[in-house]
Amino acid sequence: MVSLLIVVIYIAFISLGLPDSLLGSAWPAMFRDFDVPLSYAGIITMMIAGGTIISSLMSDRLTRRFGAGLVTAVSVLMTAVALFGFSISGSFFLLCLWAIPYGLGAGAIDAALNNYVALHYASRHMSWLHCFWGVGAATSPYIMSYHLTRGLGWTSGYRFIAIIQVIVTVILFLSLPLWKKKSVAVDQHKLSSTPLSLVQILKIKGVVIVLISFFSYIALETTAGLWASSYFVQYRGVDAEIAAKFASLFYLGITFGRFLNGFIADRIGDRRLIRFGSLIIVIGILMVGLPVAVNFLALIGLVVVGLGCAPIYPSIIHSTPVNFGKNNSQAIIGVQMASAYIGGTFIPPLFGLIADVTSIGVYPVYLLFFALLMFIMSERLIKKLARS
Repeated sequence: MVSLLIVVIYIAFISLGLPDSLLGSAWPAMFRDFDVPLSYAGIITMMIAGGTIISSLMSDRLTRRFGAGLVTAVSVLMTAVALFGFSISGSFFLLCLWAIPYGLGAGAIDAALNNYVALHYASRHMSWLHCFWGVGAATSPYIMSYHLTRGLGWTSGYRFIAIIQVIVTVILFLSLPLWKKKSVAVDQHKLSSTPLSLVQILKIKGVVIVLISFFSYIALETTAGLWASSYFVQYRGVDAEIAAKFASLFYLGITFGRFLNGFIADRIGDRRLIRFGSLIIVIGILMVGLPVAVNFLALIGLVVVGLGCAPIYPSIIHSTPVNFGKNNSQAIIGVQMASAYIGGTFIPPLFGLIADVTSIGVYPVYLLFFALLMFIMSERLIKKLARS
């Protein structure tokens, strides 16, 4: 029964990744149909991010009340409805409206699933599950591309992903008895206590530190991925096609790294994985910024950064119940998710503004700042918890 549930959770993680990269692959066709500027994609992503932040902050209250299984099932259903709504939208305004349940559903799934796995499963599963998120995120652009190249249109691509989400929703609702059997001991303890307010969460020793660390990691990852091609093309003179391939290899490095990480996670432990990952990231960033004419080392450095990123997100999440207690973990993971979305939403555009004023050549320096901030905060957390 337990093995069947973990299979269901793996499927849920794939479905969590499917919508995340869909807008980017469809927008070149969408913005022409709606006759809006190309930059309007930022409005949609901001609205989605706003919904994910809100639902992440609400995840503790929702999960205590309804349980992780039901919250996940309903949230996937919300994303399915929102994706179908995208496919039938006749105006940009309607897209904005559908972006609200899109974001609310995504944030609730992320927080509920991550906490459930952190409470009930070993570290290796957290790594492999986030690897499966990467599978979903990498698959949806191919699905959208298939529909666009066959002349079916972006609406058909969104509708196809919505159907997949509906199928996953049915699987999740059918699996609800498995969630209850697995989590009865922990959930009964949680239901007996009052949900924590944001102020109460921030007062817990070490929470602010881990939020800064998590914020820094997501800021680093999203900035690295978004601006990699531009940096290599504009600053280092790399061919645009080659730069784009290595930018995709950055994400492949994260996904493949998490797959490999799963085999060693239980033996090494979350804290060491974060340290090793941070070290690898710094090495990769230094390679990216090498002031030499040979661009191949810099391109490989980007993949190294991706490999370094691989263990950090799942390790921070998985260590939350150990660091702050099982009864507090859902609330803290929800706030961690919110801090991640804030970092991923605002820090990459901030780099764009800085690059306009200075030069896109500061890309490695910008990444290094957040890598070091993440590492320093992570080490401070370990020391602070050791003294308590």
